[in-house]
Amino acid sequence: MVKKAAVMAKELAIFGGSFNPIHFGHLIVAECCLEQAQLDRVLFMPAATPPHKHDSTLAAPEDRIEMLQLAVGSHAKFEVSSQECNRGGISYTVNTVHNLIRQFPNDNFSLILGPDALLSFPSWKEPRRILGMIKILAIERHGIDDIEQITQQPQLEELLSEKQSCQIKTDRIRVPAIGIRANQLREAIASGSSIRFRTPSSVERFIARKQLFSTHTQ
Repeated sequence: MVKKAAVMAKELAIFGGSFNPIHFGHLIVAECCLEQAQLDRVLFMPAATPPHKHDSTLAAPEDRIEMLQLAVGSHAKFEVSSQECNRGGISYTVNTVHNLIRQFPNDNFSLILGPDALLSFPSWKEPRRILGMIKILAIERHGIDDIEQITQQPQLEELLSEKQSCQIKTDRIRVPAIGIRANQLREAIASGSSIRFRTPSSVERFIARKQLFSTHTQ
């Protein structure tokens, strides 16, 4: 009898957010995660409606997906998932993780969280269930964030087991302090200022062509 070759588990990370718009800061974080956590793939997961953000300037899901696809280009280990946008409604991470694990039962998943998202994590829908399904890759910007201190915040300290807290601190992803924020890009566009060198040129051209974030399109 011929034995079937064992299926090698892949290391996949979910990078969620509104990506409104995607910028070089996001891409640098993803690349640092890929390298430091030795990932096989990073899944960019744009939210249909983020549960913790109420933004009147949120571009349509199809536009944010297209900007992501333009940004990641031919990167062999970056992939854009439209799962949350296709599902519609408020995008809860617990549902996304559950669906991905069912879809890829042989693979291991991580969740990329910036410092603000990590701080607010206890207020997310079913955070303990998320922690039971997936590990956290916490982003620590050089000279700005301290994951040790963040995990000691009362709500997080109460939520995390000693093992989970240790994992987050051990597996933290160190990234350079790149001062680019999506709201700054939107404000620059609305005021007619340049966003060159803050987002890929393909994304910049798409925004201009679709007149996204311009004052007269709000």
